[in-house]
Amino acid sequence: MTVQKLPIAKAINESLRKAMETDPKVLIMGEDVGKLGGVFRVTDGLQKDFGEGRVIDTPLAESGIVGTAIGLALRGYRPVVEIQFDGFVFPAYDQIVTQLAKMHARALGKIKLPVVIRIPYGGGIGAVEHHSESPEALFAHVPGLKVVSPSNASDAYWMMQQAIQSDDPIIYFEPKRRYWDKGEVDTDAIPGPLHKARTVREGSDLTLVAYGPMVKVCQEAAAAAQEEGKSVEVVDLRSMSPIDFDAVQASVEKTGRLVVVHEAPVFYGAGAEIAARITERSFYHLEAPVLRVGGYHAPYPPARLEEEYLPGLDRVLDAVDRSLAY
Repeated sequence: MTVQKLPIAKAINESLRKAMETDPKVLIMGEDVGKLGGVFRVTDGLQKDFGEGRVIDTPLAESGIVGTAIGLALRGYRPVVEIQFDGFVFPAYDQIVTQLAKMHARALGKIKLPVVIRIPYGGGIGAVEHHSESPEALFAHVPGLKVVSPSNASDAYWMMQQAIQSDDPIIYFEPKRRYWDKGEVDTDAIPGPLHKARTVREGSDLTLVAYGPMVKVCQEAAAAAQEEGKSVEVVDLRSMSPIDFDAVQASVEKTGRLVVVHEAPVFYGAGAEIAARITERSFYHLEAPVLRVGGYHAPYPPARLEEEYLPGLDRVLDAVDRSLAY
């Protein structure tokens, strides 16, 4: 067994390295991913070891990056492309939604598009406009795309391995403010399915569901609630498309209450879909309405205001209290 304690950024780096060593058809493309090693150094050292033909510094043109990746995938490669920041993805949105997501169906299943699109997302780093978006619901809404986000180093490593091995196009959202959070990574352990949710804390009074950067906040909220005698279960969704509704349902039917937490605006967010599905599935088990905690329906604010915008411990605990008060 090989267990290392790694930050999330390094775990992704090690996973990319392993994938490139295993399969010569795996390529990395993006702005500054080569010589610089990426703005967050996630691809650090890979161009030096694998060459400019496999770790490719691209022009500043997201539509060109994704379009080239689609062509490479059609020729049998497995490109992993980096969109440097979440807010930069929109010039490539047409390529992703009208081409990448639809080609498999358009070809009646005869072609596959094993493209992984890495997107650092979310706030908490004090960045300027277009650098702190949470656009996951825009992609999860599109049939033909799969959307995932790790919350810890082990998942960051293994979910990248599974995403690269998948024949489906996968949007891989990386919680940038968690890049330096360390965790144990067993590089020999074979994990469960890519799109399976995981209960990261057991509880009996209420279920908190989150993914990516908010999982840590929910774990902290559950620990704080325990000091007041409240038993809160935390479910890490891991995948926003498909969603493991069975895991959420099983937890909610045990606790009777559900609060969904994400950084993205609550309006039309992933929490809305989860709330609707669980209300349909588990109506007679619910002791309270499903509540949602998220960002506000407003453009992401300047850095000095982002702590007011982002869901934090107080807002999550307030939702827990409101749910338990029913």
